[in-house]
Amino acid sequence: MVSVLVVDDQVLIRAGLAALIRAAPGLDVVGEAATGQEAVELAAALRPDVVLMDIRMPGMNGLAATERILAAGGERAPKILILTVFDIDEYVYTALRLGAGGFLLKDTPPERLIAAIHTVAAGDVLLVPNAVKRLVEAFADAPKVAPPEVPDLALLTKRETEVLQAVGRAMSNREIADRLLVSEATVKTHLNRLMAKLNLSSRAQAVVLAYECGLVKPRRAGA
Repeated sequence: MVSVLVVDDQVLIRAGLAALIRAAPGLDVVGEAATGQEAVELAAALRPDVVLMDIRMPGMNGLAATERILAAGGERAPKILILTVFDIDEYVYTALRLGAGGFLLKDTPPERLIAAIHTVAAGDVLLVPNAVKRLVEAFADAPKVAPPEVPDLALLTKRETEVLQAVGRAMSNREIADRLLVSEATVKTHLNRLMAKLNLSSRAQAVVLAYECGLVKPRRAGA
């Protein structure tokens, strides 16, 4: 059973999400939060597997809450799934840099939301890769306030670098395996090793890093 914490400042949206998740097999809502501060406190107390995190909330927003939850949880931190009404949003981009597992739009069909929760809980494939790719391309080279130090890619083997580049292009493990003529298990091994070397906690962080390090170049309009 995957335990879920639902975070949204709008009571009707929060209640609707909670009801939808409770009705889905294999999922259980263990708590609801209306603010970022409540999300941090409930995540620590309830230790959910997944947190559905709204971004724009009064007081502590979803970005600050995501950072605190992931920092406090360590290796046992829940997976964070960002929910937003914006297709392109710099806050979502920053959340991915912090280690959120991915994001969905609030108008996502119910069946896709349920599938996304299971996917994030398993730590498997980045959610909505094409949308994340567009978002990263839009913000990868935008000026940042106090940007984090970029890890040294020299730590990686040639094959690990190839896998990181492919992940940055929003390719699935199967697609990467087919391209490199290896098994999916081998791709997962390379991915786990490179994430450990670069101190990454999510596949989303790997996507963002691939852009920031120049392994993948953002496409410009009209290009």
